[in-house]
Amino acid sequence: MTGSPNPKKTLSALDITLYTISAILLVDQIALSAAVGESAIFWWLVVLLIFFVPNTLITAELGTRYPEQGGIYAWIRDAFGARWGARITWLYWINIALWMPAVFIMFGAIFATLYWPALDLWGQIGIGLALCWLNAAINCLPLRMSKWIPNLGTPLKFLVILTLGAGGLWYGLQHGFANNLSLGHSLERLDEGLAYIPVIVYGCLGVELISAESAAIRNPHRSIPRAMLIAGLLTAACYIFGTLGVLAAVPAERIDTVDIIAVSLRELFGASALGEGLALVIGGAALLTFFSTMVTWTLGGNCAMAEAGAAREMPAAFARKHPRHGAPVGAALLTSLVSSTILLLYGFMAGSAEELFWTLFSFSAIVFLLPYIGMHLAYLKLRRRDAARADGFRIPGTRLHRLLSLNCILVLSAAIVLFFWVPGQPLDGVFAAQVGSGVLITLLIGEFLVYLGEKSRKEFDAAPARSRGDGTAREA
Repeated sequence: MTGSPNPKKTLSALDITLYTISAILLVDQIALSAAVGESAIFWWLVVLLIFFVPNTLITAELGTRYPEQGGIYAWIRDAFGARWGARITWLYWINIALWMPAVFIMFGAIFATLYWPALDLWGQIGIGLALCWLNAAINCLPLRMSKWIPNLGTPLKFLVILTLGAGGLWYGLQHGFANNLSLGHSLERLDEGLAYIPVIVYGCLGVELISAESAAIRNPHRSIPRAMLIAGLLTAACYIFGTLGVLAAVPAERIDTVDIIAVSLRELFGASALGEGLALVIGGAALLTFFSTMVTWTLGGNCAMAEAGAAREMPAAFARKHPRHGAPVGAALLTSLVSSTILLLYGFMAGSAEELFWTLFSFSAIVFLLPYIGMHLAYLKLRRRDAARADGFRIPGTRLHRLLSLNCILVLSAAIVLFFWVPGQPLDGVFAAQVGSGVLITLLIGEFLVYLGEKSRKEFDAAPARSRGDGTAREA
């Protein structure tokens, strides 16, 4: 069991495949992708080729050669030491806490569009708060129970995306395509998609999440790469198909990032009572996938943070676990506390749901991209250090792995820059200052927590064994 002294092997190959798909296949990503406009499909194909495939191969190698509990935290810790492992874990964890309000704001907006048109922004925020704490409760359950949320959410994601894709294409064939999706037209408008490249890169991340639960995986050396590759291929196909369906049915200028899923469903099926009922059912399934996505990410992120807390690399509050089944209770409660606070603070500052969503998303996305640069740097060091090892999945050759990893670092760095400034467009100084200061404050808070963790570890190491209660003698 995750976090327990002797974890049980509760995750099968099917479990981790579904878990990985649940982590990286995001229905809300379809909305973000459609916002790119008519060149979205072109940019998806480019990013999948130059980033998604090499990143998945490298992550599969890390997950099989270093199947340690904690995943990305453990890899960076082993490469650069405990302090860097703690820093990256903080960024990884706080991104989830910042991202969850954005996802639940989209949840509230779609819920209002489909079921409760009179629901105002604060009503939507109230839904988000309730979901934050329901998510915390599920994170405190045994893994054998909580794993069913991502397992059930994954088929629903397929249902929603296939419905949007097939329905949109059918609508386009019957009534004419709402956008010009030809390759030639896309190539003429590439500059319009530059601002959204970071969004597509963001949607390609997450295959490493299952490695945070490696102690609970049966036969990880075989199961992990297989799950990552299958999940990656299915996810790529679904993203392209779903985005194509939305763009076939809804003109690019009518796309509102927050409620485009609901608008698309109404456009496709809302012309009759039966169609309206189908739109409501599929819309409800989409909302359930939003929640399952956050459960999936918090399960992995809280587990990694609990490992850092248990190693006294983060404050002890993060290390608190359930006394019987080892669920990361402390990290789960703190995640929902931060998310709830962010929801309330931004609720007073934003004028609309879409404005609130983009503010939260941009901030959290930049924080989220940073740990992956650290992961690839750790990979390069571990691969060089353990070059003689031949266990697990391994990218062949002596130079290909380095080229692929450096390419991923370049793409991640470019995505961060594009969040602040898009070539050919004026720099929004206010936005850059807001996001930049937010990222800086996040980094400073992380440094403070690392300091507290190191202080706690030194005090623990210096204490007599009797006061520590571990029954071991203190080293001379």
